[in-house]
Amino acid sequence: MNENSIISESELTLKSANAFRTISEASKELGLPQHVLRFWESKFNQIKPLKRGGNRRYYRPEDLDILRRIRSLLYEEGYTIKGVQKLFKEKNSKGHEKKYQKPMLKANNVKEDKKTDAILNEVINELETYKDILENNSKNKIKVI
Repeated sequence: MNENSIISESELTLKSANAFRTISEASKELGLPQHVLRFWESKFNQIKPLKRGGNRRYYRPEDLDILRRIRSLLYEEGYTIKGVQKLFKEKNSKGHEKKYQKPMLKANNVKEDKKTDAILNEVINELETYKDILENNSKNKIKVI
């Protein structure tokens, strides 16, 4: 396996899905060189790793999700960097980012907090992205009757 190949979860050091990743861990997990991650940080303001002592980067799970999406758009779907930037900008300007609305009925033993709301908002946003992709793909295909 070369250093830039995508590795499976079983090959990763057992780490929580919510754990922060160093740039080398993120690089291995995503199958991308570290310099690409640094470059994408400069091009996409949505990627906001925490920087600690010595300017070490710690990528949040949200950052990894955004990086996966960017990688997919660039490498699999053929977008340019400007195209991905435009796509992200359009998504934000159209108000696609829906806020999670708390249900009217309360479930037992569910802790309500900002972290849970943030996670649910991320899930909703990601599902909206996939919905948009599916809608765009279905418009481009010929229907067989």
